[in-house]
Amino acid sequence: MKARVWERGVGETLACGTGACAMGVAALLLKQVDNPVDILLPGGTLRVEWSGEGDVWLSGPVETVFAGEWPEKR
Repeated sequence: MKARVWERGVGETLACGTGACAMGVAALLLKQVDNPVDILLPGGTLRVEWSGEGDVWLSGPVETVFAGEWPEKR
């Protein structure tokens, strides 16, 4: 599957694990894809596996896209 993700307050994002899991489960329930299903997102490909009940498994590469520091409370 190929997908793009738009998150409220942020706009288009490179990937979304929660969204990929939801898309994968929906497509599996509708029998539109085989298990596991690869979700192609702008930030990379995520694999979703689901047995039809219980836990949904997500795997894929990770990469730091931002680093910063949170200021101390004053």
